[in-house]
Amino acid sequence: MDKKLNFLFICNKSPWPPREGGPIAMNNIIEGVIEKGHKVKVLAINTNKYNFNPKDIPSEYKEKTKIELVYIDLGIKPVNAFLNLFTGKSYHVERFISSKFDDKLKEVLANQSFDIVQIETLFMSPYIPTIRKYSNASIFLRAHNIEHLIWKRVASITSNPLKKAYLSHLANTLKKYEDNIISEYDGIVPISSKDASYFEENSNKPVRTISFGVDTGAFVRKPDKKREHAIFHIGAMNWIPNEEGIKWFLDNVWPRVNEELPSLKLYLAGREMPQWLTSLELDNVVVVGEVPDAQEFINSKTISIAPLFSGSGIRIKIIESMALGKAVISTSIGAEGINYSNGQNIMIADDISSFVEAITTLASDEKLCNKIGKDASKLINEDHNKSKLASNLIEFYKEVM
Repeated sequence: MDKKLNFLFICNKSPWPPREGGPIAMNNIIEGVIEKGHKVKVLAINTNKYNFNPKDIPSEYKEKTKIELVYIDLGIKPVNAFLNLFTGKSYHVERFISSKFDDKLKEVLANQSFDIVQIETLFMSPYIPTIRKYSNASIFLRAHNIEHLIWKRVASITSNPLKKAYLSHLANTLKKYEDNIISEYDGIVPISSKDASYFEENSNKPVRTISFGVDTGAFVRKPDKKREHAIFHIGAMNWIPNEEGIKWFLDNVWPRVNEELPSLKLYLAGREMPQWLTSLELDNVVVVGEVPDAQEFINSKTISIAPLFSGSGIRIKIIESMALGKAVISTSIGAEGINYSNGQNIMIADDISSFVEAITTLASDEKLCNKIGKDASKLINEDHNKSKLASNLIEFYKEVM
């Protein structure tokens, strides 16, 4: 009989409610592990950026995850950010260091023994010394992204010289931290094969790609007649790559699309819409903001766009859109981590003209749009099944242990 493992998940955001990429990814792997019969304890940060009342967590979820939260203010403090320029330390990481969280972690480790501590994202790495001191558990990094690459790419497309210099500084200090800390882990679990290649080249630790998985049975595609033949984007807009991508799209692609297809509409949905978007007045652009049910919103339209030029890892909303049978148009960077076939289950567009062409092609050919969507759904069922990926994760941990 297989030994059942005792997991501690340390999360940089609460996995509940799962309403944006990171929490959705964390929640799905946590639930996948629980469904395999293993014990789970979740210790997470409740932040000003992703804040909610812990009393709102469903009792059933509390029972199965034993979730506890510690509040940390992650707001940018100008004085601290400026002084950090002279320390050589990563300001991104420093913001996550909290004595209250460390005390709670010590309490958890004193009261329970664990086989596995899974640290979600690089930013929770400062707590490795506490885990080593108070536990004999194996420690694994669940790498949602190669974090410094996000900021390196953002810096590369920033035109303001001062902002570019500061973003480059953030990327460099984060890379230095990332390169040093990965040696402290027992293994690394990247979310995409491209990220896995980076960790294999830059560490001597066991690495296994475990992608993002969904409960494929929970993604129900609506009949075609109930969908509006329209374009949409859904994603948290407090994530810089999303905001930068949508700005690029509205400035460069949409004017040409709107001229060629004057009846086609674009819907923008997601949390934390910036003021420049909420006050936007463009023909046929509807700024929806946060939606109560992301799946219902995705189901209501036909063509998803993901114009991303920075970031790494895998894009949860692309996976979810494909699972629901949407025809997705993305950049090569946006589609990283997906084993796609361009033109068959997704459309790849890396510049203005190819984006315009992809949209006009799909908008004028609903039959092709539906075919790509169906093939996309099939791909997700095969490659991003939550249960299958949870089994792969547990198998990897047992091999390393």
